[in-house]
Amino acid sequence: MSGFGFKVADGVASRLAVEAAPAASGDLVWVHLSTTEDEAQAWLRNEAGLESYVIDALTATETRPRCEAVGEGAFLNLRGRTNEEMDSSDLLASLRIWVVKGRVYSLTRKPLVAIPLVEKEVEAGRVRDPGDLITAFATAITTDLDPEVAALGDELDDCEERLDAKHVFALRRTVSEVRVAAISYRRFLNPQRAALEKLAALPGDWLRDDDRLHLAAAADRAARMAEELESIRERSALTHEALTDLRAEQIDNRSLIISVAAMVFLPLTFLTGLYGMNVKGLPFAEEPWAFDAIAGGCLVIALGIVIYFVQRHWFER
Repeated sequence: MSGFGFKVADGVASRLAVEAAPAASGDLVWVHLSTTEDEAQAWLRNEAGLESYVIDALTATETRPRCEAVGEGAFLNLRGRTNEEMDSSDLLASLRIWVVKGRVYSLTRKPLVAIPLVEKEVEAGRVRDPGDLITAFATAITTDLDPEVAALGDELDDCEERLDAKHVFALRRTVSEVRVAAISYRRFLNPQRAALEKLAALPGDWLRDDDRLHLAAAADRAARMAEELESIRERSALTHEALTDLRAEQIDNRSLIISVAAMVFLPLTFLTGLYGMNVKGLPFAEEPWAFDAIAGGCLVIALGIVIYFVQRHWFER
């Protein structure tokens, strides 16, 4: 079984083997599993002795942030960053937690960045009970996500500063990536805020007043990040529209140049085609100065067309 355990008694934390955790006792016993669904279900049922509805919630395939009070305990599902590659539409990995007085079971399928941060908090003696541990989870996840959200905003700021026709293709790709990431993060941050607020309001003596304050602070931070992500999403949509307009203007300018060139050469093509026919009776066909006259006439026509377009301001952008 892949995972680890901790026991906290009288403010002193010690590591436990996962196998020894069900029999351990103290102010807090924390068991974290990082394993497949079948292995987790078997261990939680046979070793931990949890009820089937708790096991189903901890091992569900599709999850979103939520909080449910069940008896004297609570089930909490959160989302956080992972260093493993994720689908672009689902950038956050899930963390499922079952908590009762004195005991916490957590489960992940992908390693979350926040888990080692929480381990350090436990080892440092700053986590003494389940309320402290849940607070550490919420704080670590939001603290880890905050710089990522700020980085998306900074990246979009850079794109807006470089907004010109020279960088259209590169900027459109970057803006699209920022928008997809913002949508993916925001998709989970709003329900995560609601879950943390609901948890902070749950009755139960395993949550102290300071734990509730820290959970409310984490929920407020999640709400602020969700608002920032909504702003980034709207700004990226406007930037994408501006880039689309720049691209359309670029195409229009190139089409204008092609049209002017076609208008210049259209009468010239007619004259050269006419005098290129292999028939008798063409005017001045036998004269030695005929070629120079036709070439000069073509030049005059071309200059006349260009001057006409200049006077009509066709070349102004």
